Amino acid sequence: MSTIEEGPLHSVMGRIGGFSARRPWLVVAAWLLVAVTVAGLVLTFGRVTDEDAALPGSAAQHGRDLLEAHFTGSQNATGQVLFRSAGPPLDTAAVAAAAQRITEVEHVAAVAKPVLSADGRTGYVDVQFDLGPRAVTPALTGDVMDAAATGGIETLPAGALARPESDTGRSEAIGLVVALVVLVVAFGGLIAASLPLVTAIITLVCGVGAIGLAGHLTGIPSVATTLGTMIGLGVGIDYALFLITRYRALLAAGTARPAAIAGTVASSGSAIVFAGGTVIVALGGLAVAGVPILATLGWTSGLVVLVAVAAATTLLPALLTLLGPRIAAPRVRDRPSLWGRLADRVTRRPWRYALTSTVLLLALAAPATAMTLGQTDAGDDPAGSDTRAGYDAMAAAFGPGMNGPITVVAELTGPAATTADSRLTALTAAVAGTAGVASVQPVRLAGDGLVASVRVLPATAPSDPATLATVDRLDDLHVAGLTVAVTGQTAIRGELADRVGARMPYVIGLVVLLSALLVFAAFRAPVVAAKAALMNLLSVGAAYGVLTAVFQWGWGSPGPGSTGRCRSRRTCR
Repeated sequence: MSTIEEGPLHSVMGRIGGFSARRPWLVVAAWLLVAVTVAGLVLTFGRVTDEDAALPGSAAQHGRDLLEAHFTGSQNATGQVLFRSAGPPLDTAAVAAAAQRITEVEHVAAVAKPVLSADGRTGYVDVQFDLGPRAVTPALTGDVMDAAATGGIETLPAGALARPESDTGRSEAIGLVVALVVLVVAFGGLIAASLPLVTAIITLVCGVGAIGLAGHLTGIPSVATTLGTMIGLGVGIDYALFLITRYRALLAAGTARPAAIAGTVASSGSAIVFAGGTVIVALGGLAVAGVPILATLGWTSGLVVLVAVAAATTLLPALLTLLGPRIAAPRVRDRPSLWGRLADRVTRRPWRYALTSTVLLLALAAPATAMTLGQTDAGDDPAGSDTRAGYDAMAAAFGPGMNGPITVVAELTGPAATTADSRLTALTAAVAGTAGVASVQPVRLAGDGLVASVRVLPATAPSDPATLATVDRLDDLHVAGLTVAVTGQTAIRGELADRVGARMPYVIGLVVLLSALLVFAAFRAPVVAAKAALMNLLSVGAAYGVLTAVFQWGWGSPGPGSTGRCRSRRTCR
């Protein structure tokens, strides 16, 4: 017997199922109250995201720390407002007036003088806030863009003002419709098919809403809500399927409804707890990478899974009780289903199918040996979005490097009195002479004279591997009397990719090991646990192989050869 079929967990889950069957309205009301509360808080306070990528222990992070320690306000957000004219050159007076209006917006600390492109049709102003990047909310961005609005001139956000659009409502709706069709076919009825969707929606409202609210307390990247939505929708429906299938089988066997619900939660509910535990363990393994943003993605997605487990084992049994006999028992079929026939065929010739599937998975995993890691940028955002439009306009008018500036930070062995110090002059000359550097802005000196910084615009886009090569060359500069550290989002994300690549084997190994231990605890069978570990390794390898072939090599993408969007310190192959 396994832990799922007997033991303390089986008993606890049975009691939970019995309570949900006896007090269904109380359980449903509690879930609705939580969902309405979370939704209300999100509508009131918004979902705050932060795309900042910190990387403790890296050279790029050291450079950032130096800036924050020696330059007042360097930790505050800076964005840009772009002005673009499709016809004649920009009216400089109108742009200047817009810049003045922006200075009157709350939390705007300073607005720099407008900078115009060579043809005069595009310009931008730097907007510095007295808040950190996470505090630049969509409402504040809207206030700035409203102040910048000028008749006849297009305005676009960039920098801290250009937040990625993480609204997944359309994809969620499509997913729910497709899932409903599949569930209707599987269950043969609309009522039974709708229950997994109800629990999944409640899971998304509570779990993803909580992720958005957590953004007010800590840095949450926008992709966390997208990832949480996909995982929450998948496991929410999956866990509900387990329970409903088991419940209908018990009803078909003549079990009374209250006993069937308690028995369903005791057995299938226990299985769901273990299944959710393995998913949470896998997500928790991201923390081993030593990258805070990945650890954040892990715990936020794990939170959604936890909500899905709770909803499946409490809300769904309550709904089953309220629906009563309308959840009909499955229809009896005279012949096995397609999956039944397939399972019978596989079990009659296990070695043939085992070897064939293993060879196929290994073939799919082969491209993963050439996988390289890198970063994305706003150039990957959907065409037509404000972030993509601002990115493209900035690159077209001022060069691709404008979207990914690099900051060279120098620690001086002794304080400098002015920026005319010979060490800083030599630094500027060395930076300007580095291959891949398009332009260098004037050096800035901290008040204590111990740290200086130089803002560099590379000749290539932030996602281009050539830009990371430029970062490496700048990092290797040697100037007498000072120590160089290169920082900025481009530099930090390049080091992030390297660290993730170096630690990926440890992450995968830990996740596979812990998952196998959970399977062993559930079934008390070492062979089953070992088989699960092997299947995990093969499936992970195959998944990474397919990702490499499609997104790095360009297989299946329009046009021949590579997609051209590979990002790494190494050359794409």
